[in-house]
Amino acid sequence: MSDIKIQPSATGSGTVTITAPTTNTARVITLPDSAGTLLDENSSVPSANLTGTVADARISALTASKLTGDLPAISGVNVTNVHAVNSGRKNMVINGAMKVAQRGPSFTGNTSGNRFTADRFKAQIGSAGTFTFDNSSTAPEGFSNSSHMNCTTAFSVASGTYLLFSQDFEGQDLQQAAYGTASAKQMTVSFWCRATKTGSLSVVIRQEDASQRMFSKNVTINTANTWEKKSVVIPADTGGTINNDSGKGLQIAWWVNGGSTYGGGSEQTTWGAQTHTNKYTGTLNIGASTADNFYLTGVQLELGSTATNFEHRSFGEELALCQRYYEIVADNSESTNTDVCYVGGGYSYKSDQINWHYTFAVKKRASFTLEATTGTNYYKASLHGETILDTAVGMTAAYQPLNGVHGYITGSYSGSTIGKAWLFMLNVSGAKIAVSAEL
Repeated sequence: MSDIKIQPSATGSGTVTITAPTTNTARVITLPDSAGTLLDENSSVPSANLTGTVADARISALTASKLTGDLPAISGVNVTNVHAVNSGRKNMVINGAMKVAQRGPSFTGNTSGNRFTADRFKAQIGSAGTFTFDNSSTAPEGFSNSSHMNCTTAFSVASGTYLLFSQDFEGQDLQQAAYGTASAKQMTVSFWCRATKTGSLSVVIRQEDASQRMFSKNVTINTANTWEKKSVVIPADTGGTINNDSGKGLQIAWWVNGGSTYGGGSEQTTWGAQTHTNKYTGTLNIGASTADNFYLTGVQLELGSTATNFEHRSFGEELALCQRYYEIVADNSESTNTDVCYVGGGYSYKSDQINWHYTFAVKKRASFTLEATTGTNYYKASLHGETILDTAVGMTAAYQPLNGVHGYITGSYSGSTIGKAWLFMLNVSGAKIAVSAEL
């Protein structure tokens, strides 16, 4: 076969000669010199020749079968829409979905003090009218519960007014943030909220171990009666301190109203000494009307500067985490027996007192307080087969190991003085025994 010649354009010079294949199986067309081999579909293109921009259409048509071998290193900042790999628990918040509410579903007539609407979340109120705090079934898609405050008596803001939700964290659970070191890390708190009106609320972060260092940032509720997801990036604090212990290391608070003692300042968007007037610089002002409601759920605190999808945990996991701080010993409303609820074993050693012991489901964070409703015919005991002591008048903790409670119940009865006893709670409305080791 003769050579095939391609004549260059009029502006060029010389000729380019292409030699045709010598056999019908040869597939390489060779240029006159060694640098001129044209590549077939099975050959490799030198990396130096892969320059320029590849059209989007070419990328979208690329099949998975063509993606083999090792990919080159890619900077993480340039990667978007990639699902995070779950390499362990990321959410430092306990009960962020408000699933657990051991203290009860609702508290009415609140004018001052603290109430746990859901375990680990306190509603705090002072000089702010009258509110109902409850664990609500109103929630955004993907959640079933929220912490809720409902104004039942409106008020005019006074200097000492405060109204907020908060959660406290043990210092030993936050060591990964490395506060107080050159390696201190950013954290992000994200949450879902809903209010009956628009305006801004203040998210306040406070370090308890660092002379009350504080950070505050406002977030805006854009649409009334609509669930909105919000997030706040918490800057790293190389000058802070979070002790490695079971004490309070950090608090996150959602301020929805505050008087001049706690407001009138400005957002404190860098870590610094606590400034009370910078705590509420928002405009939401929940409580100005009896129509005012505020809901909170889906709370997550994680390392990094990006709010990722909420980490859901099972009810059993959340309950066990909550029981480190609060545990019900006996609650007749939860008993399957309509007459009595078993409390624990005991021992009588004198005519007016029976000692008893209860082993906790979860070891407590620290020394606890015993919460027991008492009254005539609240409790009774069985001793040597006899039913006695159903006029008990008192109960208290006498000794406090962290894994259980030793207490005693008093009253008068006749019969044997010494012996083993079983303690029961009678079917009385409101009868309940619990222990609290809250921060």
